[in-house]
Amino acid sequence: MAEMENSSRFEARPWGTFTILEEHDTYKVKRIEVLPGKRLSYQRHKQRSEHWFVIAGTAKVTLNGRESLVNAQNAVDIPAGTAHRVENPDAETLVFIEVQTGTYFGEDDIERLEDDFGRV
Repeated sequence: MAEMENSSRFEARPWGTFTILEEHDTYKVKRIEVLPGKRLSYQRHKQRSEHWFVIAGTAKVTLNGRESLVNAQNAVDIPAGTAHRVENPDAETLVFIEVQTGTYFGEDDIERLEDDFGRV
């Protein structure tokens, strides 16, 4: 496996943080932390699918308008084109690993449908 220390990138956002653990032409792996009571944009992507594996806490996941709870040790798949959101309904920090697969991972492939932070 390639050396990870040089490729890691950490970013703070209004909802929490993420760290890019690994990037490749066909995938990207992130560790995402969502603060209690916060949520990410309701969004979709044309050029990538995502797989979320919950490490700690409970994720309230919305897929095409349908909500479900995903507990630690469980996962959810988000096919390309699916409107999705993750939210932390609990008092502890939500931690999950996101594996993106596809052909393009740029920020301009994010179509925000709703956003608590004015980024639509």
